[in-house]
Amino acid sequence: MTKKYSIFLTVLFCAFIGGVFLISLLMPKKEFSPLENRYLEKPPKLSLETLSDGTFMEDAEDYVSDHIVGRDFWVAAKAWSERLSGKHENNGVYFGKEDTLINRVKDPDMDKLNKDMGYVDSLVSNVTTPVYFGLIPTSAAIWSDRLPAGAPTADEQSIIDQLYFTTGANTVDLYSALNEHNDEDIYYRTDHHWTSLGAFYGANALLEAMGMEPLNLDDYQKTTVSDQFYGTTFSSSGVRWVKPDCIDTYVPGDGVTVTSYFGGNPSQGSLYVDSYLDVKDKYSYFLGGNQALCVIETEHSDAPSVLIVRDSYSDSLAPFLTERFSEIHLFDLRYNKTSLKSYIEEHDIDNVVVLYSFSNFVTDQNLFLLGQ
Repeated sequence: MTKKYSIFLTVLFCAFIGGVFLISLLMPKKEFSPLENRYLEKPPKLSLETLSDGTFMEDAEDYVSDHIVGRDFWVAAKAWSERLSGKHENNGVYFGKEDTLINRVKDPDMDKLNKDMGYVDSLVSNVTTPVYFGLIPTSAAIWSDRLPAGAPTADEQSIIDQLYFTTGANTVDLYSALNEHNDEDIYYRTDHHWTSLGAFYGANALLEAMGMEPLNLDDYQKTTVSDQFYGTTFSSSGVRWVKPDCIDTYVPGDGVTVTSYFGGNPSQGSLYVDSYLDVKDKYSYFLGGNQALCVIETEHSDAPSVLIVRDSYSDSLAPFLTERFSEIHLFDLRYNKTSLKSYIEEHDIDNVVVLYSFSNFVTDQNLFLLGQ
């Protein structure tokens, strides 16, 4: 290779990079990426403080990365390159068997977990209402046979058993309930949530722990409301070669009254919000997505009430619970800082459930509110 040719290639490469950067600066900026289902970085704030501590350059790098022209193409190209090089993971997502994308679950901080279990036990001590505690294992645990050979992941079953052994709450054996059906479509292949079928088995595990009559799957008719669902693991993985998931329902949406609290004020809600089937975030079809509080009133006025301190897994669980409870109060600590003890007493709640997915529970920073 001649010196002139080397210089030409260097100039060409620099021109390409500069051109991409310039176009990225001039193009209209998006605030949200539907494909990745997340908000993009905002322009960095320039100040003496951010310059001196280095955060300006870090934020600028993240901003440019998020807004570079053709970002979706580059994200997908990286995933393809990882796959072609023989790797089985990209951005913390494993390329599993049967076109399954599975989030890697790291070993949790046991000191944090033990502290959080103290908050669960504080709730048990603070209320006279029976308290149940359940952790939903991830697809990495239940579908471990789909993981790449030797893929590291946390021993969720052992950790859950350890936490259950130490708590004063009544425990819900969700691991066994799901593992008994690990050959079924109980999780989405492209999303971290359980499917409606998985939520059905979860509902029965909860009812069994509470000594209530279980549900019969044969009593329901499955309805597929979408066959074009690409979820959160699809978004973060960069993978674009897998087929979409289906979203199914089993419980009709009528016969209940739903009140949603998205911004602190009540509004009429629904078990299912059809408009979300037309957007990327299709899982929000269940109840309309994240909200501080959701109250579901059913026709079973003689049945007990239940309050569930929860994450988004309970969105698809709630429809099944309408068969056994008069009221279902879904309480999300990420957005609701109300005193749990006061709320339980004020609304005369009969049962309290602390129900989280394993991956959310081990990282949640709001569990201290359980003890207040």
